[in-house]
Amino acid sequence: MHRQLTAALLFTLSAATAASAHHGWGSYDSAGKFTIEAPIDMIAWQNPHAHVMLKYENATWEITLAPISRMSNRGLSEAMLKTGTMIKAEGYPSTRREHEMRAERITVDGKVYEMR
Repeated sequence: MHRQLTAALLFTLSAATAASAHHGWGSYDSAGKFTIEAPIDMIAWQNPHAHVMLKYENATWEITLAPISRMSNRGLSEAMLKTGTMIKAEGYPSTRREHEMRAERITVDGKVYEMR
């Protein structure tokens, strides 16, 4: 019984820690939707969300994309998002970090990929 209780507590603690690590979408301005079109300067293809960096209007913007599994299921792969690839990102600016956007959708080679 003691082992089951300990295992249950460890599972609950790890689940709570993982949930709190995810930032949620409340820190983005849903009324401030805008678009950036620029070549990819850098990419981080990792969970929980991939990120691309775009130089736009004398600043480097961090674009938060969808989870990798979602993008893969919709036909978007890491190979399609190489440095120098021109993309259009539509989304919402962060209310906490300057020059950060949560992408709602991105366009790569004329094809639109939904991030939601």
